[in-house]
Amino acid sequence: MLVHSNGHRLLKGRVSEVGRVYSMTLVTEQRRPIFRDFRVGRLAVDQLRQMHEAGRVRSLAWVVMPDHLHWLFELRDRSLGDVMGWFKSRSSLLINRHLGSQGRLWQKGYHDRALRKEEDLKAIARYIIFNPVRAGLVQRPGDYPLWDAIWL
Repeated sequence: MLVHSNGHRLLKGRVSEVGRVYSMTLVTEQRRPIFRDFRVGRLAVDQLRQMHEAGRVRSLAWVVMPDHLHWLFELRDRSLGDVMGWFKSRSSLLINRHLGSQGRLWQKGYHDRALRKEEDLKAIARYIIFNPVRAGLVQRPGDYPLWDAIWL
């Protein structure tokens, strides 16, 4: 069954604000569960960490699920579009190379939510890292290998 993405529609009205915290969701093309392979998931994790280490974002929490990822971060020196474009293109290149494939890894667009200063970031991070538990993949978040949060 072919799944059509409406991700391109998410671009309308998007605003980037340096210093703002965003909750992001990115979905693989046709929801392919490529991150079931731990090594492929680690390639995505490495790119999340590179974005943090390069100072483009301050990662607060993330989880890489079989067919999507959730990422909570504070935007630093780039626009949201630049950060997402860089992450998606770099992770696609490395993962396609690893798999010996080519083509689109991610659906067009992404879902972002700018958080208000008064929102409880720890509660949002907990919600993100509990995704594998809610999906029935593990009993406890610590049993799932592809997540992290600064509040450990």
